Amino acid sequence: MKSSMFSKLFGKTKQDQQANTLSILEKLNETLGILEKKESVLLKKAAAEVERAKEFTRAKNKRAAIQCLKRKRLYEQQVEQLGNFQLRIHDQMIMLEGAKATTETVAALRTGAAAMKTMQQETNINDADATMDEINEQTENMKQIQELLSAPIGAAADFDEDELEAELEELEGAELEEQLLQPAITTPEASVHVPARRPTRPVHTKPTPERLAALQAEMAL
Repeated sequence: MKSSMFSKLFGKTKQDQQANTLSILEKLNETLGILEKKESVLLKKAAAEVERAKEFTRAKNKRAAIQCLKRKRLYEQQVEQLGNFQLRIHDQMIMLEGAKATTETVAALRTGAAAMKTMQQETNINDADATMDEINEQTENMKQIQELLSAPIGAAADFDEDELEAELEELEGAELEEQLLQPAITTPEASVHVPARRPTRPVHTKPTPERLAALQAEMAL
């Protein structure tokens, strides 16, 4: 069933595949809903048989109670079968959704590859080589033009570069020799500051008696 479904799915165009996938998913989901409703009904019937079996047990009707339990087990078997059906439908829905995602991914990759191929056709390797050659040629032409514009003209074109270099070296040698012949500039020595000596104060000594007597005699004269 899965193989036939996938063969029908992948054997159609992109639009048909999408529409068919959605239709199948809706049908499976609808079937799943129906099975769930049947399961709910069967569970209610099984519960009802259990209640009836209890009533017959209370009424001492063992045979009728056993019949109720048998029907309950039949309902439970159907419920289990419906559960297996639902599991298969869930599995198929998951597989189908995965196939749908794979198909969309492949379609997107195919679109990208086609766009890349178109761009490569519009700009192939030969065009790229030709463009690079043209750019290199234009660059070389521009360099030649710049060299022509920067070349000296008139009287400056007759100057010999070697002679100019030799003259420059002579000037540099003369400047160096002049610097070597200049006398060394001596810096004056720093004057040593000698602090002035303070005048000594006279030392007053106490006069002796003889000295006093002599002074008095001098004053009397």
